[in-house]
Amino acid sequence: MRDRLNWFSWGAVVLLMSCGTALGQKQKDKAGYDRAARATVLHEANVYVAADADSQRISLVTPGHEVVIVERSGPWVKVFANTDIEDDAEEKPEFSSDENATPASGWIRDKGVVGLTTAGGDAILYGTAAGLEEEASQPHGPKGAAPAAHLLYRRVAEYYPDSPLAPEAAWRSADIRWQIDKLDISSLPSAKEQDASLRPAIYDGEMKKVIKRYPGTKYAALAAYELLDNKLCGDWQGLPKCPEMEAGLYEKYAQQFPDGPKAAEALYNATYREGVVVTMYTVQEDKKKADAAAAKTQMLAQELKAKYPQSDYAARGTSVAFRVAQGIPLFGNDRD
Repeated sequence: MRDRLNWFSWGAVVLLMSCGTALGQKQKDKAGYDRAARATVLHEANVYVAADADSQRISLVTPGHEVVIVERSGPWVKVFANTDIEDDAEEKPEFSSDENATPASGWIRDKGVVGLTTAGGDAILYGTAAGLEEEASQPHGPKGAAPAAHLLYRRVAEYYPDSPLAPEAAWRSADIRWQIDKLDISSLPSAKEQDASLRPAIYDGEMKKVIKRYPGTKYAALAAYELLDNKLCGDWQGLPKCPEMEAGLYEKYAQQFPDGPKAAEALYNATYREGVVVTMYTVQEDKKKADAAAAKTQMLAQELKAKYPQSDYAARGTSVAFRVAQGIPLFGNDRD
């Protein structure tokens, strides 16, 4: 899965939250709305007092936010709009790209409204989300593209849990939020703290849902890999404690998800960090620990080559092992 960190150059944009209704729920949700009446919009939709564009505009529904359809009248639909804003008030941390958005009853044009009964709705929502995600990847992409993609992907999984698109949609939704939150936190002074507990944690609720709902899939493996971010040090500060700990995390991950799309990368990360530990203990003149780390580096590099011989990470691991064997530092100044 490609890295999306550089996709959101507009900075720490905040995310819109969606309904907390469990997948597959048939009865009315906690707000009393009929699940079958839930829908979302593919574009910004003005909410009017009456089914008349000249009437007073009372609200705005942005892509991915929910409406509950009450009735239809020609080219108009009466809705309760932005109902998910109210329902998600208890889900923390809460993100909103429109602090003025509130639940409201009114009329919207019957255009771009997609609900549970829309034919091919899963593909329509997924395709729209993918397009917005692509827009967000551009250097000067629209500010609202990423939050809208996050919500629209999430609707795919919520509205069409049996769709073959649902697992990846749930993952992409969670990943977009994760990357934005990660970028935001990385800008804080606490991001440089060695101890991960001294900085805000990236919200992990959506990633954990992916793991719970799609166990044994590559998306669960991807989500588990992302969760490691909350355990990594902000700055090694030249001490072996952090890379040693991180090497253990990555090695354990590779053992837990040996067939996952991130397994080779994780094992390489473990190899590289063990190589860094060699350098750090050498600087501290602790030969015993440096030699132990060097042996571990060679072992991990061999495992990487054996398990994932076609991966670039296997070659990179071989390079790390060679440099360690040659006494070339992997951390700091490597000039003799």
